[in-house]
Amino acid sequence: MFGEFNLIDKYFSNRQAQRKDVHLALGDDCAIVKVPENSRVAISTDTLVAGTHFLAQANPAWVAHKALASNISDLAAMGATPAWVSLALTLPEIDDAWLTPFCDAFFELAKYYNVQLIGGDTTKGPLSITLTVQGFLPKEQAMLRSGAKVGDWLYVTGDLGDSQAGLDVILDPEKRHLPFADILEQRHYLSTPRIVAGQALVHLASSAIDISDGLIADLQHILRRSNVGASIDVSLLPLSKELLQFVDSVTSAQQYALTSGEEYELCFTIPEENRGSLENALAHCGTKVTCIGQIRPAGTFELHNQGKKLDWQLAGYDHFKVKA
Repeated sequence: MFGEFNLIDKYFSNRQAQRKDVHLALGDDCAIVKVPENSRVAISTDTLVAGTHFLAQANPAWVAHKALASNISDLAAMGATPAWVSLALTLPEIDDAWLTPFCDAFFELAKYYNVQLIGGDTTKGPLSITLTVQGFLPKEQAMLRSGAKVGDWLYVTGDLGDSQAGLDVILDPEKRHLPFADILEQRHYLSTPRIVAGQALVHLASSAIDISDGLIADLQHILRRSNVGASIDVSLLPLSKELLQFVDSVTSAQQYALTSGEEYELCFTIPEENRGSLENALAHCGTKVTCIGQIRPAGTFELHNQGKKLDWQLAGYDHFKVKA
């Protein structure tokens, strides 16, 4: 009979990167790892559930990428270096046609970021994936949500809005005929954690967060923790050519950019005195950054289009409302 330990041996053992700081990984009650001197450990946990975060019939390779990339993105938001991951996988059945591409994609991405699987659990039940990722930070050098100051400049990495457009394609088959629908669907699943950008920003940014629930929703976390407000010029929002052709207007694309969840780009603030160093710091990582606004006094939140105030009522991604 093919049981849990057979599953682990076949699909998960001897697949991952071998890190020198891992003394003991799979096969015992606990993993044993070594933390570098003068470092702190950053830890993040996320759960993805079929029917909420992805369709059960979705490409398993894309699901694996999305699960690991979303966790690694949390490390990027703090400027951490990824190291280890634990995986708890609940499966309705042991299905080789699902597990093989899932594991291939999982370990491919883990290898790219030099992340070693050090433990986890498997059990029978409705499909869900829980990951705990850990990484290193030099002492006192983490980017937090609480450091933004009035006058700082507000930036984002990459383009925004593509993930929501991709989700629309997934949920509404009638939108599959729209321009670039296939590309946008892939972008919903296949995000790129901004690890190198996060590491470059750790000495420059006053605050940061990754965009998982939408720019407006996630920016609010920075504003609350920092006790500040913000002003965003929607004409500056970075929009992909694919999104602009998928939607019916620039305004629609801008609203997608403000609310699109699961983008896993970074939103961060830069003091005026560090703006001149930003371009050089990010030159080696090939990541586009765009200034979209500025930090204002607490109680202020304004959307405008080149100075013309907008009264858009927008909300971010909500796991308890949206099914994917």
